[in-house]
Amino acid sequence: MRKKKKKKKQRKEERREGRDELRDKVGGNRRKFVHFFWASSSSSSSPSSSTWVFHDKPPTSLPFPNHPPKPTTQEKVLSHKNASLSGRVLSATFADLPAPELKWEMMAPAPVPRLDGAAIQIKDLLFVFAGYGTIDLVRTLSFFVEFFTLLACLYINNMPGCFSYDLRCSSGYHVHSHVDIYNFTDNMWGGRFDMPKEMAHSHLGMVTDGRYIYVVTGQYGPQCRGPTAHTFVLDTKTKKWSDLPPLPFPRYAPATQLWRGRLHVMGGSKENRHTPALEHWSLAVKDGKALEKEWRDEIPIPRGGPHRACVVVDDRLYAIGGQEGDFMAKPGSPIFKCSRRNEVVYSDVYMLDDEMKWKVLPPMPKPDSHIEFAWVIVNNSIVLVGGTTEKHPVTKKMVLVGEIFQFNLNKLEWSVIGKLPFRVKTTLVGFWDGWLYFTSGQRDKGPDDPSPKKVIGEMWRTKLKLNS
Repeated sequence: MRKKKKKKKQRKEERREGRDELRDKVGGNRRKFVHFFWASSSSSSSPSSSTWVFHDKPPTSLPFPNHPPKPTTQEKVLSHKNASLSGRVLSATFADLPAPELKWEMMAPAPVPRLDGAAIQIKDLLFVFAGYGTIDLVRTLSFFVEFFTLLACLYINNMPGCFSYDLRCSSGYHVHSHVDIYNFTDNMWGGRFDMPKEMAHSHLGMVTDGRYIYVVTGQYGPQCRGPTAHTFVLDTKTKKWSDLPPLPFPRYAPATQLWRGRLHVMGGSKENRHTPALEHWSLAVKDGKALEKEWRDEIPIPRGGPHRACVVVDDRLYAIGGQEGDFMAKPGSPIFKCSRRNEVVYSDVYMLDDEMKWKVLPPMPKPDSHIEFAWVIVNNSIVLVGGTTEKHPVTKKMVLVGEIFQFNLNKLEWSVIGKLPFRVKTTLVGFWDGWLYFTSGQRDKGPDDPSPKKVIGEMWRTKLKLNS
């Protein structure tokens, strides 16, 4: 009898150990699954009726609060994620700067949502190109997408083909390959037309001379696929595309501008998507045609990397903000799934003038990136909208920017002149008849959570008031 009870007790213990082991495995798999999520989070904004003006170089990182308020029981549970080594808590919205509240008006949304798209304004028309269509579903189901895509590829192709199959086998991000046009006079969208099949779908370099739009390099395809060196020009009157000589090497999101009759391309990320590039090339162009067969080497940019604003005003070329590093394709991933890498966002501002030497100008109020098409020129000022700033130093989440910055070129002085309706990166900006417009990009999770979430196609506008 005792032996039977002993065996029964032993079987119960074995079943309990089995359940515990299974629970540990499931928990481990859940953690692994979470690591498949590649897009991360970030910044915020705090209300204020004042405008900050920066005369001297501001700190690139904000200090911890000296006397944080005593947390409630609920805050104690949540705040440990943001606790520093010293035990003090750093708010998720610590990077927000005081900025005036603005009255925003929602306009007709874009036909499709866009992330990492491009935009060029010519008179009262905003030409909006390419971009990721969505990442929300892919972020949630990326593991299953990769797994079942590989199975399908193994079934359809031979084994080696599954590691080199083309875009038709990739179920990653959806990318756009067309152009939409917004008319600021009518406040309506229309006039959609296709891009060339060989043209990049995101991370483009782009600039206009007032009629022709020059489109340079960029990422070809979804997820974190490779870049293309192809370069094109669009005649906006005829909607016809032409080829230009390809870049010496492909790049991701290089700074691009027309200056002194030459198409300048500099910086960006190299072919692995992460390594900052310093190279600077130029090509003589006129009326949508190349006057040379090859690109010319120019003075390298002082600091490399993608996602910066590049502006020409009064015969001077400015490179503003940007970052070093970016997501890379996960090694061995058949769909080139994006894998997070270290990024350094900076506030540096450089200028190139008659001496053809880079000069350092006052930095931005805070580090800012993903702003290559988020700027306009108004009354000899450069106005920049949104972006991303440094990651949260504790949680390492991406932080979005919710402020509007003004760089007064007469005074070489930065100001924070307004707040957006929400924080947003890679937004596409235009200015018409006193109104500042922005559309598309990826917005935050909410007022208290500056990390990125939804890809949007919304169009907003506000009456712009600049500091004199």
